[in-house]
Amino acid sequence: MSRQTLLQEQYAENREIVEAILADGSHPAAEYIIEHHFACSNFDRLEKAAVDAFKLGFEVTDAEEVELEDGTVLFCFDAIANHQLEVELLDQACEQLIQLATKHNIDYDGWGTYFVDENGEPVYDDEEVLH
Repeated sequence: MSRQTLLQEQYAENREIVEAILADGSHPAAEYIIEHHFACSNFDRLEKAAVDAFKLGFEVTDAEEVELEDGTVLFCFDAIANHQLEVELLDQACEQLIQLATKHNIDYDGWGTYFVDENGEPVYDDEEVLH
């Protein structure tokens, strides 16, 4: 799939996710924790991508090793930003991060966030509410 096609699909998904979380009653003007997900079977490529994400201003989590059901081992990290749940900001971040993933030949696996209550506080549970 071309990078442009991936971007267009991600832009559409961004709009769907924002509409869904706001329709569920999440606070529209709150600051959200946005976690962009990356994965790769090559730790060195993933590590270089994490450094580049940090240079772009994202907080970067430590890499984790995950074994899939078929025995494949992947390394994963999140690039985290804090901002309002605005499609334009998400589109801009996704464009930067998909370009970064393409550069390092790793997978960009979308983003997720948490529901924010009427007081502007994130509601944490075991998983993000959206991916």
